[in-house]
This record gives sequence, C-alpha cells and structure tokens, in this order.
Amino acid sequence: MWIVIIIAGLIGLLAVWELWICEGAHLGRRAVVFLYNLTARRYERIKCFDPVWESQYLGEPFARSLARLDGAKVLDVGGGTARLARAVLPWDVFQGVIYNLDASRPLMHVGRELANSERIRWVQSWAVPLPFAPETFDAVSCLEVLEFTPRPRIALQELTRVLRPGGWLLITNRISWRGALILGRSFTRRDFVGFLKAAGLQDIDVLPWQVEYDLAWARKPFPEG
Repeated sequence: MWIVIIIAGLIGLLAVWELWICEGAHLGRRAVVFLYNLTARRYERIKCFDPVWESQYLGEPFARSLARLDGAKVLDVGGGTARLARAVLPWDVFQGVIYNLDASRPLMHVGRELANSERIRWVQSWAVPLPFAPETFDAVSCLEVLEFTPRPRIALQELTRVLRPGGWLLITNRISWRGALILGRSFTRRDFVGFLKAAGLQDIDVLPWQVEYDLAWARKPFPEG
C-alpha cells in the first residue's frame, strides 16, 4: 500500500515539475504549444504585462535601435500575442514592420484582437527551421522562448541566420530556479555570453531583466574584408 502511495506521489511530483515548472519543455515542442493553446485566452492575465513598463524598457530601446532605418524588418520569434509589436509600434521613431512568428494559432488569434495593425505580419511556424531566407531581417527578438526549444544552440543558429550583418538580436535567458530545472535549456550569465559568442555574435551586453530572466543585446558582425 505504502509503495503505491509513494509511487503515485512521485508521479504527481514529476507531473508538476514537467507541466507546471517546465511547461512541457522535455516532452517536445508540440507538448509546449499544446499547453499554450489551452491557456491562450488566459495568457495575458497569467503574464500580467505592464504596458508602461513594456513601453519604456522594451519598446523604446528596440525602436531607437532601428530609428535610422526606414522600412526596417523585424522578426519576433515566439511572439505569441504580439508583445514586442505592441511595445514598439507606438514609437514614431520606428517606421518598419514586425513579423510576429509563433507556433500557437490561438495565441496569435488573441494577439490579432489586441494589436490589429497593418504593420504586423502574422506567421505560424516553428522556430527551427525559420521559413525565411538568410539575412532577411534588420533585427530579431526571441523573448522567453529559448528554454522551450529542443536544442537552444540550433535555435540560436536559426535566429542568427536570418539576421542581416550589423543587425541586432534581442534574446532572453532564464536565470531563476525554475530555469535551472528545465534541464539543458538555460545558462549561467557567464555561460550565456559564451553561448552567444560561439554563434559569432559580438557587442554582447547582458542585463538583468524582470525577475526570472536576463536580456541580451548582441550584434551580427559584417563579413571580414
């Protein structure tokens, strides 16, 4: 009897670890998307995004990084409900378009209701592979997504591949205790810099960002010669 109770308890703890803490990350990308599909209508309430904070600390810096480019093309991988687009587009210094890419159709449906703009392109796709030619975008963002990709290094290669030389990558790394429990999907701050350098990126600046994440800016270099 006690053995059955112990086994049931362990199974319960394993389910909590995988489904609540890791959000299905070790079960594959389809499991992750399935869970997000289920919670799509509650996603904004769960995340509790602060529009003022988002505008000041995400929208303005990103918009100003592209202020000199007319018609700039931005890719937001795992963009879901268009978080980045909603923070960036109100800033007049940004005159480009944002491709909001996500594998969850329900999340993007919610995003369309929140941000119905002609300057947002909606793309349903996986992060690996990305459905774009090399050097397509002036900037690429990937926020709170990397830890849910099956192979983060392959995902980073894809993000870098579609980025034009001189363009900026904006990417997060989960640093909380929850991040450490998503095995093999997060890095220490020091290792995260090395992770980005190994992809050939430079001008790397890693900043504390929100409670559970660091935020990194990194630039794709121009070819030598």
